[in-house]
Amino acid sequence: MTAFRLKLLAPLAAVMLAGCGLNTVPTAEERVNAEFGNLQAEYQRRNDLIDNLVESVRAAAGSEEQILTQITEARARATAVNLRPEQLDDPQAVRAYNEAQAGLAGARSLLGTVIMERYPQLQSQQRFADLMVALEGTENRIRTQRRDYNEAVRQYNTTIRTFPDAIGARIFYGAKPKVPFESAPGADQAPQVNFNKAG
Repeated sequence: MTAFRLKLLAPLAAVMLAGCGLNTVPTAEERVNAEFGNLQAEYQRRNDLIDNLVESVRAAAGSEEQILTQITEARARATAVNLRPEQLDDPQAVRAYNEAQAGLAGARSLLGTVIMERYPQLQSQQRFADLMVALEGTENRIRTQRRDYNEAVRQYNTTIRTFPDAIGARIFYGAKPKVPFESAPGADQAPQVNFNKAG
């Protein structure tokens, strides 16, 4: 009789454990990590493009070291702040990473404005124009990837908070909610572009 009960309870226990997030939670967490890796790849692509852009401007403009220094320093700050997948549940770490990346985007905007104001001759240089287009495309890809990452975080956070997955999330994995990226401070304000050469 006991062997018969064990045979009946074994499949029931397997179904109960499967319904407790044993596979769902790590799958959702891996998706968050994968989307974060994709986002880091886009940030790296932007950093590489900015290096090329700075070299193009340096060759054409030569004398405006202050602007180039600002861009280079912003890039250095953006690459100095690292965020590892295991820190995605730490709001301060995510915020610091987000702010560093936002600073680089702002510096890129400054570079574009200064070039339009002071160096109209650069507009005719095809290499520079190509890099600006590639950089704009990269900014769009970063926005898309941030949205995909935030969606993966939303799904993960929902998974670890809903029954029955919440049981396995707490008992087996000690899962904590991941932190989505928020808009950078001032992102709701359009950048000011001044084409007045006298100012």
